[in-house]
Amino acid sequence: MANPLQTRFAPDDIAQAERYLATEPPAELDPRVERLVNDLIGRIADKWTLLVLELLEEKGMLRFSAIGRQVEGISQKMLTQTLRQMERDGLLTRTVHPVVPPRVDYALTPLGNSLSAAFCGVWVWAERHLDTVEAARATFDARD
Repeated sequence: MANPLQTRFAPDDIAQAERYLATEPPAELDPRVERLVNDLIGRIADKWTLLVLELLEEKGMLRFSAIGRQVEGISQKMLTQTLRQMERDGLLTRTVHPVVPPRVDYALTPLGNSLSAAFCGVWVWAERHLDTVEAARATFDARD
């Protein structure tokens, strides 16, 4: 049976995630790096950014309407806000085609692809620790 991570992520992404997991953080963090990490965690934690990131990583370039159809539950307003913020952060490109009606395509930049690879580490961690987390939850839930 194939490893589910290998069907979901490219081998290079999995290898990059393994390297991130094995890397020790520096003793002293640059405050700018800390601010960026906190900002990105807040953005990714909004769920929509992570879902759009994952979708574009998997599908490549997509139109606005295709993203909206494939990200279940996202409103048009929230999708617009999410895409604008991702573009501002340099995670994706927005290409407007001069046709009627207007066509707009979105695709991850190399920076967006690298962030996707970094979050692949969460999947690697989850696969490694699934049984432990489930056991801890069962123990907690069984308490009086």
